[in-house]
Amino acid sequence: MRELRMGTAEAKFADMIWDNEPIASGDLAKLANNEFEWKKTTSFTVLKRLCERGLFQNQKGIVTSLISKEEFYARHSELYVEETFGGSLPAFLAAFGSRKKLSKKEIDEIQSIIDSMRG
Repeated sequence: MRELRMGTAEAKFADMIWDNEPIASGDLAKLANNEFEWKKTTSFTVLKRLCERGLFQNQKGIVTSLISKEEFYARHSELYVEETFGGSLPAFLAAFGSRKKLSKKEIDEIQSIIDSMRG
């Protein structure tokens, strides 16, 4: 994937595609008009940009993803940790935990993920 970064509007539009795919490009433009009050041309411009980045494809007027939402956000998170914390997940968690008190449930979920990675 060429470019992982998206602005807020692009991310919301991408989520709309992932949540509704496969979807006709015309129907996608109608959804974007209802949700964001975008003109058809705006929707098609943003769709074209996202297709050029390798996230989606628009073949014969049907829009589908080339990468899942989960895979995109996993790659995006990895890139963020790499660029911001030198690739250190413990440094990221320490920084995150220093500003926000984690609930017992969140701590248990994180511990479960760590345990599954050990196995």
